Amino acid sequence: MKKYLFSLLIIFLFSSPLHADKLLKSGFLSGEWKLNTDFEVKDPKNKILIIYNHGQDDHDKPSKDCVWKNNIRNFASLSGKKVKDKEVLVYLFCTDHLAGDDWKRLWKKKFDFPYKGITKLDKRVNANLDLVKKFAELGVPKNQIFLSGQSCGGWVTMMLISKYPDKVAGGISTHHACYGKLSKKYKVNKVGIEKALENFKKKKPGPAVLRENQIKYISKAKNLPVLVFTHPKDPYDGLLSDWVEEIPGVKRIVISEDFKINNKKCNRIGINNGERWEEKVKNGHYMALGDCFQYFNPTILDFIESKI
Repeated sequence: MKKYLFSLLIIFLFSSPLHADKLLKSGFLSGEWKLNTDFEVKDPKNKILIIYNHGQDDHDKPSKDCVWKNNIRNFASLSGKKVKDKEVLVYLFCTDHLAGDDWKRLWKKKFDFPYKGITKLDKRVNANLDLVKKFAELGVPKNQIFLSGQSCGGWVTMMLISKYPDKVAGGISTHHACYGKLSKKYKVNKVGIEKALENFKKKKPGPAVLRENQIKYISKAKNLPVLVFTHPKDPYDGLLSDWVEEIPGVKRIVISEDFKINNKKCNRIGINNGERWEEKVKNGHYMALGDCFQYFNPTILDFIESKI
């Protein structure tokens, strides 16, 4: 009986909208979910490249994951747009197979420093640097290359540009976060930011200190040309995002105060076994994945135009 119930659970999970079709390879995005894995750029001088970095669910661990199709629909919609007569290309970059060298210890309560080796986030930064170099070798000017990312991908975007400000033109970060549901779990709204982070550090000293150090490094940037989107009802870092406004060059946009954009309700739209589906966005961490986030496409394109 238990085996039967378990089988039913597996069938339900992988047939529900939340488990829609995945993309597991890097490549150029077009339309809503089309992926071209050929690594070539025609007429590179007249292309603007956006490298999209996905989020991650396994913290510092390796994974065979990349991104659900419904998560990249909005950035894919930018592909083919024109900025100063140059065509926008969007490239999905899958790097979740990478692992931090000390991932088996990092999230333990009694983690003792130092971290041994290189973290997953730093390895993702390095992988992006290598990718940018390859695109530059294809002839894409570096002032026409932009990083972007959701969640941990947004964090990676800010880390790279703060460390290597001359490698790309700028970045677009949505819902930057990579250390769990801090706002919700540690009740930031009730106890305040300082107390919440203090409790996080007591329970998970390794991740807490890493996060602190990464924020300090990012905040040292003399100029961080990144467009940052946040939402106060994001259970991850939604109420912990004010620090980005102190960094020169950052333009922060609070998406909304509720689950609407421009008075329009947001839906996530995806594919499940070849069929389209829709569901209301009820989690602030996914506001940038809702269909109404495309309201900000002109803002993103204006930001890009200002940097090239």
